[in-house]
Formats: sequence, structure tokens, C-alpha cells
Amino acid sequence: MLTHMCMSLDGFVAQTDDNPAELFDWYWGGDVVVPSAQANMNFSVDAASAPMLQELMSGCGAVVAGRRLFDQTDGWIDNHPVGAPVVMVTHRAPPEGAEERFPRTRFTGSVDEAIATAKQIAGEKFVTIASADIIQQALNLGLVDELCITQVPVLFGSGIRYFGELVGGHVMLEDPLVIQGARALHLRYPVRR
Repeated sequence: MLTHMCMSLDGFVAQTDDNPAELFDWYWGGDVVVPSAQANMNFSVDAASAPMLQELMSGCGAVVAGRRLFDQTDGWIDNHPVGAPVVMVTHRAPPEGAEERFPRTRFTGSVDEAIATAKQIAGEKFVTIASADIIQQALNLGLVDELCITQVPVLFGSGIRYFGELVGGHVMLEDPLVIQGARALHLRYPVRR
């Protein structure tokens, strides 16, 4: 169970209007093409970032996302860029016509249920959480094994934080795996148990 988001140096994953702004520039700032599951979208990253991105994409068996991100992306038209099915956490009814429009997507009302469902779907592959609020809830429930952060050299000053309020004390992390990319520092921190 891991998380992956791009983050500004001051800890934000998007501006207050949900726009990631410069945080995604590294996805298209290099010469190495990394195909996505979407026919009309490929990534072009630097040589150092490519293996990390390929691993995160090919190893993902399911994605857990929140309703806000799901609605912003129109559910990735039922084809997330990593190619894995999505388990969406929502406290509202699924979008109208969800069974027909999003047949690969599962809908649930709780983070722990979403993660359990995603693990069943993923099998031997890992589960990725792709929404800041869901990441926070999963951290508070002790369900995250690894935090993956692509830190981008920009300061937002305000916006949507990767990490919010912790419940129950500090979350200790092991030493990171560090990959220096172009305009991106990739950090992978196992959660200490």
C-alpha cells in the first residue's frame, strides 16, 4: 500500500483551485517516453525519472481515489493512466449511469473498505492512493506502507496539502530511496512499523 503525489517544496499537491500548476511539468520535460494506459497520453520524462515512473505504473494493481479527484478527472473515463481499476471513496451516490460509464470502478463509503477492496483487486501488485484527503485518512488508520513523493522545486504558499493533521502522534518513516530527476526529486519513504 503506497501513496504517490507530486508536491511543492512547501508541502502542497495543488493550488486552492485544485490546479497542480508546475507540479506536473516534469511528466513532459524529458526525452524518455513512458506510455500510459490512455492512448492519447504518454509521459516524456528524464532518464533518471523514467524507471521510477515505469515501476509505479506497471506495479500498480489498483488505485484508491476520493470523490473530488474522481469528479475532476471524469473518472479518467474508466481508464486511469496507470491502467489499473479505481476504487473511489465517496459519501454520496455514485455518478448517474456509473455502472455503464465506469464498469471498472468500484464505489465505497469508507477508506478502510476501499483499501481492502483495492488489495483484493490488485492481487500480487501494489495499491496506490492518489488523493490527498484519502492519504491522510489512510495514514491515520495505519494503512500506508510507503510514502512516495515527487518533490518539485516550486513554492505555492497555500493550497491543498499532501499531509494534513495526524491523529495519534508522529508517523515515523525509514530512510528514503532518493532519485534525482530533472525538475523533480523522487523520494520513497517506507513507513516504520
